[in-house]
Amino acid sequence: MRFLFSLTRTLSWYLVRQRLSGQKRFPLVLMLEPLHTCNLRCEGCGRIREYGGRLEDRLGVAECLAAAEQCGAPIVSVCGGEPLLYPELPELLDQLVARRKYIYLCTNGTLLAQCLPRLPRSRRMMLNVHLDGMETTHDALAGRPGVFSQAVEGIRQAKSAGWLVYTNTTIYRQTDMHEIVVLFSLLSELGVDGMMVSPAYSYEAVQATGPERASEIFLTRQEIQEKFRAGWPMLRRFRLVASPMYMEFLCGRRELRCAAWANPTFNRAGWRSPCYLRADSHYPSYQELLRQTDWDAVGPGRHPQCEHCMVHCGFEPAAVLARKGLRDLLKMLLWQLG
Repeated sequence: MRFLFSLTRTLSWYLVRQRLSGQKRFPLVLMLEPLHTCNLRCEGCGRIREYGGRLEDRLGVAECLAAAEQCGAPIVSVCGGEPLLYPELPELLDQLVARRKYIYLCTNGTLLAQCLPRLPRSRRMMLNVHLDGMETTHDALAGRPGVFSQAVEGIRQAKSAGWLVYTNTTIYRQTDMHEIVVLFSLLSELGVDGMMVSPAYSYEAVQATGPERASEIFLTRQEIQEKFRAGWPMLRRFRLVASPMYMEFLCGRRELRCAAWANPTFNRAGWRSPCYLRADSHYPSYQELLRQTDWDAVGPGRHPQCEHCMVHCGFEPAAVLARKGLRDLLKMLLWQLG
């Protein structure tokens, strides 16, 4: 609770300062990918397919910190790849905390139990473990048996050690929302502090492995809305991290315009444009990313690749940044307090 209160207070003041300065576009979360090496090859992930997974093709700590300084976002999501395979991870986390960044350390959880002792502790840091269903479903999507049990054991040990732990769940065409309820019930019993949920995105790199399989796992915009409308009465009782406006968007009850510029991605290739999902180009600096990306060509109805995208990295910041009436402000207040 202290983490969330501190983060909310910092983010609120940050938003006020940015708006008073007249900034039209500014970052909220830096998606930092120090490496693309991973011990899994999950069916819905495009990173290894896009960049390859050689450990030597990783960023140095100095490059990561320079990106955080360039960007200036108050939150850094350390992702990848599998960050727990990054040899310099403890140093990177220490340095980010020293710069007063809030950190989401994203992991598939398979190495979490053995890596916990070497991770620095901070009230500014939380763990984010990816789980896409119960054991049979999650292991099938991850492409290896035993992944679910390793991740659950990692969560159990992290909570026993006093860590703040979130989970991140991707919804696919074959996802049974009743199974997600069972998963979230288990996670609640384990003491997980919050659950993130988002529909899958049809990466070009994933589509290249076979259009038939891609059509089996990815949802259209209409199908996303139908699945979340049906699932919302069951999901709303859990501690969801998603804002009320974003959940209304997923259910088709609210329109949001993609704000991909608020969650910029940096990796070995540079600043990924236009977003965490699409990779039309890469730029050497954050300012070039902002200036040279055609942001008016990003989002549903603006680009064919965006037509069915409703992923949190583009639309959750849009929900946070949207101008709100009194009713929406009350919803946000109750959500933050809850």
